[in-house]
Amino acid sequence: MSGSQEINRIWSYLISFILILALWKVLSHLLANPGVPTPERVLIALISDAKLLLFNAIFSLSRVLYSISLAVSLAFPVGILSREKLFDRIVSPFIYLLYPIPHIVLLPVYILLFGIGDLSRIALIATILFFQMVVTIRDATKNISEYYIYSALSLGASKFDIYRYIIIPAILPQVLTALRISIGTAIAVLFFAESFATRNGLGYLIIDAWSRADYEMLYAGIVSMALLGLLLYILLDLIEKKVKKWV
Repeated sequence: MSGSQEINRIWSYLISFILILALWKVLSHLLANPGVPTPERVLIALISDAKLLLFNAIFSLSRVLYSISLAVSLAFPVGILSREKLFDRIVSPFIYLLYPIPHIVLLPVYILLFGIGDLSRIALIATILFFQMVVTIRDATKNISEYYIYSALSLGASKFDIYRYIIIPAILPQVLTALRISIGTAIAVLFFAESFATRNGLGYLIIDAWSRADYEMLYAGIVSMALLGLLLYILLDLIEKKVKKWV
């Protein structure tokens, strides 16, 4: 991306941010409801409780990163190996039967198995992300034309070369798309996972502020969670730039 394109993109984001704040400001005045505080009051809460928000954001960020890493480390090999017919015949029935299950309901089971610590929440998020990613990666792998494979084999390529130089580079755009979708899903599930049986994390902070009718803190937590998602998107953009150079 050229410098002018990058500047235009930054300006478009800035304008969108200003419009969101303006709409928020108008709505808070029109509704005249304490449940919708003005942006400046939320900003004051963000600044005055910055240490508390940062402390809880670190817990939430670590849970999301561990969950995504675990999901990718499992979904990626399962997805690309699904091109092998024997492996696919074994794995496909499990994916077909388990994917439609609303996995978020497994949190009580994970808490019973792993306790009320971070492991149960990480396992829940990773489970949900795994099925999202493995289906995308599996479909992308199967859609690669056989002509590319035959051409490489005719030149003496090994099985490892096929995966390294053809399959993996070909599916990377779909993998990155799956990761972007997974970030939004991870943040949403994180809020649910942190809403009970824990004393830290942005999800806990939001529910706690809601129960105390501390609406400024409630919105400060929501903004913090939005910023957490934005940070992960920026991190993914940086990874994508590195991956494009590698490919």
